[in-house]
Amino acid sequence: MHLTKVFLFFSSEMNSDHLTVKQELQDVEQQLSEVSNQIEILLNKQSSLQEKRRYLKKHLLGIAERQNASHDWSSEEFSWSKQLRQTCQSVFGIKDFRPNQLEAMNTTLSGLDCVLILPTGAGKSLCYQLPAVVSSGITLVISPLVSLMEDQVMSLEKLNISAVMLNAATPKEVHSSVLADMVKKPCKLKLLYVTPEKLAKSKQFMNKLEACYKAGLLSRIAIDEVHCCSQWGHDFRPDYKFLGILKKQFPNTPILGLTATASTQVLVDVQRILQIPHAQIYKGSFNRPNLHYSVREKPASHEDCVDSISKLITAKYSGQSGIIYCFSRKDTVTLTSDLNARWVKSACYHADMEADQRSRIHNLWLSNSVQVIVATIAFGMGIDKPDVRFVIHHSLSKSIENYYQESGRAGRDGAPADCVLYYRLADVFRQSCMVFTEATGLEKLYNIVSYCVNLSSQCRRQLLAGHFSEVWSDDSCNSMCDRCYSDSTNQTSNQKDFSTAAEVRLVYEILDKASAKDVRLTSQKVLEAMTGKGAVQNRGDVSCKLSRTECEYLIATMLLEGSVREDFHFTPYSTISYLVVGNRKSTTSHESPAKTSKRASDSISGGARNKSSKNKKPKAAISDEVIVLD
Repeated sequence: MHLTKVFLFFSSEMNSDHLTVKQELQDVEQQLSEVSNQIEILLNKQSSLQEKRRYLKKHLLGIAERQNASHDWSSEEFSWSKQLRQTCQSVFGIKDFRPNQLEAMNTTLSGLDCVLILPTGAGKSLCYQLPAVVSSGITLVISPLVSLMEDQVMSLEKLNISAVMLNAATPKEVHSSVLADMVKKPCKLKLLYVTPEKLAKSKQFMNKLEACYKAGLLSRIAIDEVHCCSQWGHDFRPDYKFLGILKKQFPNTPILGLTATASTQVLVDVQRILQIPHAQIYKGSFNRPNLHYSVREKPASHEDCVDSISKLITAKYSGQSGIIYCFSRKDTVTLTSDLNARWVKSACYHADMEADQRSRIHNLWLSNSVQVIVATIAFGMGIDKPDVRFVIHHSLSKSIENYYQESGRAGRDGAPADCVLYYRLADVFRQSCMVFTEATGLEKLYNIVSYCVNLSSQCRRQLLAGHFSEVWSDDSCNSMCDRCYSDSTNQTSNQKDFSTAAEVRLVYEILDKASAKDVRLTSQKVLEAMTGKGAVQNRGDVSCKLSRTECEYLIATMLLEGSVREDFHFTPYSTISYLVVGNRKSTTSHESPAKTSKRASDSISGGARNKSSKNKKPKAAISDEVIVLD
């Protein structure tokens, strides 16, 4: 009996605990349900508020945008206008503003973001230097080139303007002094130059810049060569992407972006990266009316190419300053030696040279002790010699943006100057093996290939204009390109007619046979097979009637159309480009024989353009020999 009572007692207790726990669980579940309902209500409310916030922000920005758009930024009725004009004359010695300068300066002095796109030599630097002088606080200038910053700081110091540069070579005591000056009131420092790497890698500097901002001493941020932010730009630099945090860190400080080359695509990308979607945009014309653009067939042999370049320089530019751009450092050394052997006083310039050696050669060229600089693209941004009469590209640039920037170093004094590009198909594949890993590398490369082969037989300047979203008429060229310049002595003659339909089929046959045998063919091997040379097993069943140059033109055309494409393979020593059949068939075969013939014979050489240009009178100062292809 006693045991039974004990069992019943514990059984009752367990039942009670069970009911209690069950009830508690039900209570918790009910509370969770209520909380879930409340969360749902709050989430709906949050979504509604977020939508309303987006609408209000958009509305507010729209109002500001309309106000900015309606504002006359060229006016001289601002509170600073009188001082701006006086300082420009008394300090910088400049009597008047160039197009878009005043608008950009008024915008940044108003505390608004701005992007200024002006060609080389159009006075972009003044647009942040002058506002820095007339306003309190510091203008932070971000530039990719130490040499360019050094030149600007020295020039500003000569004008008694307080400017300093911080880089890896800056002495510690100077570095510490500058950091201290950044937060001192009143602020005597006007312009502070740094590289994007300095911002990205120095926490100490960013902390001091934050303190400068909080003290109300960071007047504006000027970003030179702002196209470097975008992978679509011609000189993308990873550290420039770090600049995207600036607007978040310093929301009340206006950003002024400056560049000489920015297509619409690059501009949109820059605004997105820098978080300045509603920045005022000022864009000058890319048209440099004093520059004559031409494309020449590049001889197959190195010696013939050197002969062509040396004869051009000695005949047309005797005693005049110029630049020759090469693909590689090795090319610069070889070409420099060969030109000197032909009595063209030259010096090479590339990134492997010591800094003091590069500086010495640069100064020799500036003083006209050396006529020609033979350089890689290391001789690039910041080069400012006004009397450069010619820029020759020994090989293809990797993009139209690069070509425009490099060729734009000619004729900064406004006098006529020549931009000559030597084109050959082999250079396309040298470049493609270097750029294909870049997100937009091949696309940008094929754009300049298209410029060279010129399928539409357009004015060269019109092709450049279209790339930069501008429209130039034939009159805008004024016979300043090889397509528009013509006279009776420059007409191509004895052109043979040929149809490319059979040759297109031959290219497919050669590539298909190679694929079936698991053999890879470079463009060189394809060209050899087309012209009946090289390995017999690589050749087609039909003989090709085109010349080597015409075959190269056909391959380039098919490459641009996508009917053949490059297939890249790696070795321990190099990257190799092979040709394979593309995704779509060539349209070249549908052209008339006469049209195809004319393109192949004069697209590269700069023959007669069209009837409308036949009556144009040649300009002796810029006339150029015409190379007629066989």
